[in-house]
Amino acid sequence: MDREHRVLSDTELRARWRAGETECRVAPGTVVTPAARDFLREHGMTLREDGAPYERMTVTPIPLRGGKVVFQNAATGEETPVKGEGMTHLRGNLLVPKTDPRIALRGKLDTLSARFLRAQLAASEAGNEQLSADVGELLSYVRTILGCEVKDEPLPEPRLLGLDSAGIRRASHRVRETFGIDHPVPDYRMGSACLLLNELRAEVREAELAAARAFLNEDGTGERMDVIEGLNRLSSCVYILFCREVARGRGQEKKA
Repeated sequence: MDREHRVLSDTELRARWRAGETECRVAPGTVVTPAARDFLREHGMTLREDGAPYERMTVTPIPLRGGKVVFQNAATGEETPVKGEGMTHLRGNLLVPKTDPRIALRGKLDTLSARFLRAQLAASEAGNEQLSADVGELLSYVRTILGCEVKDEPLPEPRLLGLDSAGIRRASHRVRETFGIDHPVPDYRMGSACLLLNELRAEVREAELAAARAFLNEDGTGERMDVIEGLNRLSSCVYILFCREVARGRGQEKKA
């Protein structure tokens, strides 16, 4: 794919696949359309981004029978050679309705990644490189959560902002001990960085609720507690950054 192209479509991939290619290299920052991602998965093609820190996008080849792909309804086990417009991939050749709560969670995590990325840029443009780096670290964790859910892999224990799970909980609960302030109530006078962090925390809580709807039973038990707990710790980390920025702002006010 030429470097001036910034969008990779399924049409481009189909042409390459028919030509016998099993790998597609793209320039950094190339947007891969949802249809292209489906094509990569269904045909077992490898996507490589030149100069990127990773070398391979994980794809699961769709089983073939008589030279034709075979999909399977995840709920009923019924096989079909066609993926209907109302269905999407859960993983591999397993299909679920696009309204499935697990797909809704993935959408929330995609939105959350976008919000973190915007907040990281805003912090950098404001000259707050420490906050930009910390938000970038949390963004990486969001992507890790999404990747582990999609691939049905266990989520590693969080180690964020230099803290383990217990340290995250302690810092977010003992705010006066950690930052020298009481639990702050969001206020417009705190400034744009604090308000962005407050919005991010709300977004993380929404994603946590989406995970609960996807995996929990009515009695509070269920699957993927690691994902739910990971999002809870992520929310606490955003609150830690919020408290730190509030404390920093108050310190600057005192100096003035």
